[in-house]
Amino acid sequence: MKILMEENCVRVDKQTLALSPEAATALLKEIQGWKIVDRNGVPSLSKSYKFSDFSAALSFTNRVGQQAEDQDHHPAILTEWGQVTVSWWTHVAHGLHRNDFIMAARTEAVYQSFFSG
Repeated sequence: MKILMEENCVRVDKQTLALSPEAATALLKEIQGWKIVDRNGVPSLSKSYKFSDFSAALSFTNRVGQQAEDQDHHPAILTEWGQVTVSWWTHVAHGLHRNDFIMAARTEAVYQSFFSG
């Protein structure tokens, strides 16, 4: 995960290809607890995080949102009382790209720092 977390997202366009299922499965091993799920026929990465209350969940959401802005790669985020579900996929590639795995690793880092600092 550390290597992915240290990478930056690259610009993608309509010619960008999604990762093969094999490549995505290999990268999935680098981000603990994430799953590849179908999102309206498009594979995406998804993980839910638990929190003690809504305020903590919202703070985490905002920190993930700032990472997304910094990298110009944006997730779907569902913030609920005590839980946040984050989903990453690359819209223009209609699937998963290395950027999604980078951002999943960065999301993990945000979560870990949330409780260590």
